[in-house]
Amino acid sequence: MSESKASSATAGAAPKRPSFLVIVADDLGFSDLSCFGGEIRTPNLDKLANNGLRFTDFHAAAACSPSRAMLMTGTDHHFAGLGNLIEWTNRSDQNAPSEGEAKYWSTAPQRGMPGYEGYLNEKVVALPELLRDAGYVTMMAGKWHLGLTPERFPSQRGFEKSFAHLPACSNHYGYEPQLEGQDQIPGFMTMSFIALHSEDDKYVKELPRPWYSSNGYGDKMLGYLKERKEKNDERPFFAYYPFTAPHWPLQAPDEYIAHYKGVYDEGPDVLREKRLQRMKELGLCAEDVEPHPVVADEVKTWAAMTSEEKAKSSKAMEVFAAMVECIDHNVGKVVDYLEETGELDNTFVCFMSDNGAEGAAYEAYPIVQGSMIQHLQRYYDNRLENLGRGNSFIWYGPRWAQAATAPSRLYKAFTTEGGVRVPFLAKFPTGFGSGEQKEGGITNAFSTVMDLAPTILEMAGVPHPSPDGKGTYQGRPVVSMRGRSMVPFLTDPSSTRTIHPADFIHGWETCGRAAVRCGDFKIVFIPAPKGPEKWQLYNLARDPGEIHDLAAQDPERLARMVKMWDRYVLESGVVPLAPALGELMEGMEAQMEEDVWMEYEYWKDGARETPEKFRREVPRYRREVKGM
Repeated sequence: MSESKASSATAGAAPKRPSFLVIVADDLGFSDLSCFGGEIRTPNLDKLANNGLRFTDFHAAAACSPSRAMLMTGTDHHFAGLGNLIEWTNRSDQNAPSEGEAKYWSTAPQRGMPGYEGYLNEKVVALPELLRDAGYVTMMAGKWHLGLTPERFPSQRGFEKSFAHLPACSNHYGYEPQLEGQDQIPGFMTMSFIALHSEDDKYVKELPRPWYSSNGYGDKMLGYLKERKEKNDERPFFAYYPFTAPHWPLQAPDEYIAHYKGVYDEGPDVLREKRLQRMKELGLCAEDVEPHPVVADEVKTWAAMTSEEKAKSSKAMEVFAAMVECIDHNVGKVVDYLEETGELDNTFVCFMSDNGAEGAAYEAYPIVQGSMIQHLQRYYDNRLENLGRGNSFIWYGPRWAQAATAPSRLYKAFTTEGGVRVPFLAKFPTGFGSGEQKEGGITNAFSTVMDLAPTILEMAGVPHPSPDGKGTYQGRPVVSMRGRSMVPFLTDPSSTRTIHPADFIHGWETCGRAAVRCGDFKIVFIPAPKGPEKWQLYNLARDPGEIHDLAAQDPERLARMVKMWDRYVLESGVVPLAPALGELMEGMEAQMEEDVWMEYEYWKDGARETPEKFRREVPRYRREVKGM
C-alpha cells in the first residue's frame, strides 16, 4: 500500500488505533527472566511486566516454527503448513536420540502431506497482511522460519519492511569456518550455522559488520521505527521482533558473559531449587507445588562430573544468561525510543518464548557423534576461555533446561508442560486493561499463542475475512482462526476471569508426541525413551508437574479425552506417527528418501551465489481423511 493510500485509509480515524510490538525469544525457559523467577538481568522486560500482566498458563507449540505459524495466523500450525519443523520432516535423525529408537521418530509419513509443507501455506491469511490492508505500517526484524524462498519471504506475507533470519538457527556472529581439502559440513550442521537472511524481497549477500544477531535485529527495528518517524508516516505500526537467541549455538558478547562469572558454579539442581523458591515468592506457582523429577539419564549428574566438565557446563549456562540479557538490552532500546516519541502508551507490547527451554543432549545423538564432533574439534575453539565467542559451538543440555522449566515436565519438542508452557507478558495500550490486568498483575487464565492474532485484530478494529472458515482472501479460501481474543478478558475482568470457555479443547502434536487439554485436565502421549508410549492423564490444577497419572483411576475421563484427540486429528489434519494417535499411515515409497524435502538447499557450495540452481521442487500429496 502506498503512503498516500495509507494516509487516506486512516484519515479521520478516532480514537487513534493502537500500535503493536510483538517480541519473541527463541528457546527461552519459563523462569529465565527475572520477573518470572530467574536471576538473569532483565530490567527492561521487568519494567514491562510491572506495568502490565504476566501469564502463568500461556502455551505455545512444542517447537519453534509451529509456534510462529500460530502467532502469524491465529490458527493451528497443522493448518498453516508447519505441522512439523521442516528440518525434522526432512531428516528423521535430526530429532532421533538413538539408533535403536529410530522407529519412534521417523517422520516419513508426514513428508509432502497437506499441512506439512514447511512454509506458511496458502490456506491461511497472515496477521500482517490484514493489518497492512487496514492501513498499518508493518515491519519485522529477526527470525522468520516460515519459508526459505523469495515467494515465502515476509515481504510476501504482509511485511512492508523486513530483515529476516530464514532458517531455524545459525551462528549468532555469522561465523563460517573455511573448510580444508575434501572436508564436508556434517549432516547435523548443514542447517545449523549459516546465517541466511532476506531483506524485503531479496537475499542478504553480506551481513552488516560487526554482526551479533540480537544487536543486529535491534538496530534494524530501531531503524525502521526512526525511518517511519522521519517520513512523518502517521499510520499505526505492527512491529514483529523475534530474536534467534538464546537458541544454540550459545554465543554472546564478552561484556554480558562477564556478568555471570561464577553464578552457576553450584550446578543446575541448585539453580532449579533457587528459581522454584523465587517463583513461589513472586506468586507464579503454589507454595506446595510438586516439581517433576529431572529426566536426564543420557548425561552425567552434576556430582559425577569432573572439575573440567563442571567448569565448561557452568560456562555454557553463563553464556546462555548473557544471551538473555542482550535480548533485554535490545528490547530496551526499542521500547525506550517509543517512550521518547510518546507512542508507548498507545502500543500493545508483548513478549513470549516460542517453546520451552531446549534440553536436547545432542552429544548423545547418532547424527552428532563421529563426524560432527571431529568437525567441531577441527574448526571451532571450545576451550573454556573461548566459550561463547563466534568460533565456539555449544549447547547446555537437559539438566540446565529443566532448571528453567520446573516445576513442569521435560522441555522443548515434548508436549508436556515443560515443552509448551512459556513465559508471556503484555503491556496494554490506552483503553485496554484495568486493575490487575494493567499494573504488574499475574493471571492464571489458560491462553495460547493462537490468541494473539484475534486479540490484535480486535484491538485494531480489523475483521478476519473467514470467521466461519468459509471466507476468502485475495480470491483463495482461507481457514478461520482457532484462537480467542483476550479483549473481553482485559476490558471487563469483573464479568469474566477466563479467556477460553471451560469446555475449550486444545491439542498439540510434534514428531509423534501429543497432548489434549480441556479445562484442568490434560492427556499426554510421549514415546519411549522419555515416556511410556501410552496416554497419560493429569489434573493440572492439582498436579502442574504432570507426575501423578490418573489414567487407571479415571478411565472414563481418559476415554472422553482420547475422543477429543481423535476429533483434533480430523479437524487439523495431523498425520499420526504412532498407533495410539490414530490410524497410522505407512510412508509411501516416495516419502522414504531422507534429506530431499527442503525447497532451497542453501548450505551447498555455490547455493548462495546462484540460489535458483539449488531450488528443489518438493512433491505435495493429497490426503483423504476418513472419520474415526
